Amino acid sequence: MLTVTFNRDSRNRLSSIFASGHVEIEETSSDEYSLVCAAVSAILQAARLGLEAYAKVDVGARQSSGDLRMRLPEGARDDDAVKAIVATAELSVEQIARQYPAHVVVTRGNEIG
Repeated sequence: MLTVTFNRDSRNRLSSIFASGHVEIEETSSDEYSLVCAAVSAILQAARLGLEAYAKVDVGARQSSGDLRMRLPEGARDDDAVKAIVATAELSVEQIARQYPAHVVVTRGNEIG
């Protein structure tokens, strides 16, 4: 199971994204499910790249196998480019979660501060 959490701050701005887990694939299953995991990973990696290279925002990304954490600095959360990048990532991951609810879960949280 792959879980992606989109957290918002007290002003309802996206403040962080956490993804953890893998889509478990039975040996008899098709490659469809490995593509699900790869698709979510690609979306989040593209968002990270867009934030860091295009919007010039240091998201303090921490990444290891099955785990990605990005936190948006408070001063960048109102930037139109930042909002567009993270909103697109959120919509895209939500769509995949709707198509594959047994494999991808989107959660939301609130951060203090």
